[in-house]
Amino acid sequence: MSTLSTFPTSDSAASTGATPAVTTPTITRLNQGSPGWILLKLSDKTAARPMAPPAFVLLALAYSLTSAYDPSPLQDFCVAINDIKTGIFVNGKFCKDPKLATPDDFFFKGLNIPGNTNNLVGSNVTTVNVEQIPGLNTLGISMVRIDYAPNGGQNAPHTHPRATEILFVQEGTLYVGFVTSNQNNNTFFSKILHPGDVFVFPIGLIHFQVNIGKTDAVAFAALGSQNPGVITIANTVFGSNPPINPDVLARAFQLDVKVVKDLQKKF
Repeated sequence: MSTLSTFPTSDSAASTGATPAVTTPTITRLNQGSPGWILLKLSDKTAARPMAPPAFVLLALAYSLTSAYDPSPLQDFCVAINDIKTGIFVNGKFCKDPKLATPDDFFFKGLNIPGNTNNLVGSNVTTVNVEQIPGLNTLGISMVRIDYAPNGGQNAPHTHPRATEILFVQEGTLYVGFVTSNQNNNTFFSKILHPGDVFVFPIGLIHFQVNIGKTDAVAFAALGSQNPGVITIANTVFGSNPPINPDVLARAFQLDVKVVKDLQKKF
């Protein structure tokens, strides 16, 4: 395992971002406020007589905006098909008859068992999502246990395309962080976490955790999807199947093509 000399050793050394995060505009409901808001915005003449047809259109549009939406995806993609006989997947899973549900449909046993961290990255993730607990279907939540080997065991940089993650440290000392989008100048936020500390990783952003302590570390995390998905950056970029053209990666990462090919062999 490589040395940890480059990692911060105290909270004061952890970056909280060189610039403040740009506030994301909040889309509010068109008809938010008092029921008479739209009427008050009409002219006196309009308010004094029955509402003109354009006003009805405005009201209809307002209510359609507040109620119409697309369901969030629960897998990488869901290709539309007209022939239901050959359809296999739905956005989520089929539901069992509630009368046939049992307590075991809402139960999982084993998060007390440490995961095997004897691997190249020195960590192990025990997943509890809809595959392990069928009762999570449509509930929009899942969780994981993460075990980290001492002196650098890491949950390598990755993203969850469908979920925000909130992490709780039970044992050990973790160096954690995430990077914002290009729009927010790829600002890096990081923190040193100790037992009892909690940290949030916003949906879709690249993040990681590293055990900077000399003993095992354990963390638990809740994620805002029954199937949050995971994209490990190194594996995805250098280990795709089929491989990405090395020339593309060489230019993107400003590396020699030979270096890229060597990296691809490792994944």
